[in-house]
Amino acid sequence: MLAVVCPGQGSQTPGMLSPWLELPGLTDLLDSFSAAAGTDIALHGTASDAETIRDTAVAQPLIVSASLLALRAILDGRETTDVVDVTAGHSVGELAAAAVAGALDDAGAVGLVSHRARAMADAAAATPSGMSAVVGGEPQDVLASIEAAGLFPANVNGGGQVVAAGSPEALGALADHPPARARVIPLQVAGAFHTPYMDAARGVFESVASTWLATDPRLPLLSNADGAAYSTLGDGAHGQGRSTDVLARLAAQVTAPVRWDLCQTTLSDLGVTGLLELAPGGVLTGLAKRSLKGVESVAVKSPDDVEAARDLIARHSVVGGAA
Repeated sequence: MLAVVCPGQGSQTPGMLSPWLELPGLTDLLDSFSAAAGTDIALHGTASDAETIRDTAVAQPLIVSASLLALRAILDGRETTDVVDVTAGHSVGELAAAAVAGALDDAGAVGLVSHRARAMADAAAATPSGMSAVVGGEPQDVLASIEAAGLFPANVNGGGQVVAAGSPEALGALADHPPARARVIPLQVAGAFHTPYMDAARGVFESVASTWLATDPRLPLLSNADGAAYSTLGDGAHGQGRSTDVLARLAAQVTAPVRWDLCQTTLSDLGVTGLLELAPGGVLTGLAKRSLKGVESVAVKSPDDVEAARDLIARHSVVGGAA
């Protein structure tokens, strides 16, 4: 069984779109993404420096665009429903995963995430805040230390990694007094995402998302809220949940913790044997190696990885005819 997963913020690197634009047809696709986002994604993905693409308003549409460009290059005209058995995305990656599942079209996903990005950038600018990864330690000790520092567990990623979020002072205190056998690593993000610091952003984004054009998912899509497939919320036209639930949870996700640990548990329970991480890949396959033992994975970082991705699909996709 094949899972396609989509990475979140922080996975971007300068120039990451340049090699993709050498492939036929992808320049036109990227132009449609730039039009939907209202910003020059091609410029940011080829020429902008690290500081520029660190900006939340730039990073989020850039990452979703990279994931969807890679997906279309890999599939080469095939439908996702003929290839993908289940999909999920980490934080902003959930919008790319919604496109994989057919709940959003590609340009619609990029357009919607641009509204999310601007709202979150504005909220982050209003009050200084940030995020740090806590790696190692006993899970309960880590969560207790985060709470004691006045922080929030914004991402519970599994594999011994929790991301704490909150004020710079509280993050500094956690770094000075980390949980036993744990390291605290500051992350290059501009705000305390997935916490109450984003309340204003959630309000703005919810008003946009609630009226966005979407359709019911056509394949299993997992939610960051609890790791469950949207089909558990209602059958919908394709038996995989309702578009209204997808949009509502995407809005709620702005202030809610990302439970990637539960998404990985669901992937394991479903019997996933192959995991394909779309560009800019690496982080989620790294987590999978610790949490999904025995699952073969491919991280797509450039067009050089396309053939490996197709080979993984051929050997693991159940809907595509693999064992």
